[in-house]
Amino acid sequence: MTKPLQPLVVIAGPTATGKTAAAIEVARQFDGELVGADSVQVYRGFDIGSAKPTADELRGMPHHVLDVLDPDQDVDAVTYANLADAAIGDIRARGRLPVVVGGTGLWIRALVRGLVEVPPVNPEVRERLEKAAAALGAPALHAKLALVDPISADAIHPNDTLRIVRALEVYEQTGTPLGTLRAEHALGEPRYRAIFVVLDMDREQHGVVIEDRAKQMLAAGWVDEVRALRTQWGDDIRPFGSVGYREVLEHLRDGIPLEETLRRIRKSTRIYARRQRTWFKGEPGVSWRSKSAELRKPGGLDRIEEELRL
Repeated sequence: MTKPLQPLVVIAGPTATGKTAAAIEVARQFDGELVGADSVQVYRGFDIGSAKPTADELRGMPHHVLDVLDPDQDVDAVTYANLADAAIGDIRARGRLPVVVGGTGLWIRALVRGLVEVPPVNPEVRERLEKAAAALGAPALHAKLALVDPISADAIHPNDTLRIVRALEVYEQTGTPLGTLRAEHALGEPRYRAIFVVLDMDREQHGVVIEDRAKQMLAAGWVDEVRALRTQWGDDIRPFGSVGYREVLEHLRDGIPLEETLRRIRKSTRIYARRQRTWFKGEPGVSWRSKSAELRKPGGLDRIEEELRL
């Protein structure tokens, strides 16, 4: 007889929709601990611009897979899933409920369902694509990717050379878009019984929240944070390619005025949020979608309680 899958709660959704606050509420209500699923919050020192929860916000709530890597270390979805699996095992050993929180959709999929098997790196293909990226620029390769693999292209930033090259590499080796392979694989057997909640909010309201949050981050010392990280690690570390950090780095490196930097952060964050919505809209296994504030209303957690009883 197959052993039943153990439950965990996933609180996901676009950036700046209140996921952390909601997850803390869920964890407190159901005797849980948090497991991060954020591809920037895993890095030490990337605090303000990643909206990493502070000690005051957590109020003693354990938060795992946070501050686990130095900025010059690489991490992929498989590495993340291994880190999260270990944290979940520890949490469950203490008789507590794992509450996964974050907006990095591929990482969450890797944790809950595993990842599609793809061919190993072909050095010749990789070298040719990397040379093309260096000569033509990542956006040009992204445009090529959009023609053959629109699903992956929609989920990858036009400047993310590493992921663009990998997606094109898989397509050349298999003849099948990586986005299609992942979508088909996502319908397979789950690794956990996930109570999967996607948070969102009204688009107009979300735009205001995104701008206000960016202003607060800049006022809190975001530029100084990036300046210090740059001094210690240089300009070429991977998390500097993330939304917001990329624009603040350009402000320091290229002299982009701060007002223009804010405008660019606002724009790139909205684009990123749109990509996250597209990802989670098509993600199988989502229990339900909720406006961010609804989980914190009286009775807002009743459905989670009902599903945990199943």
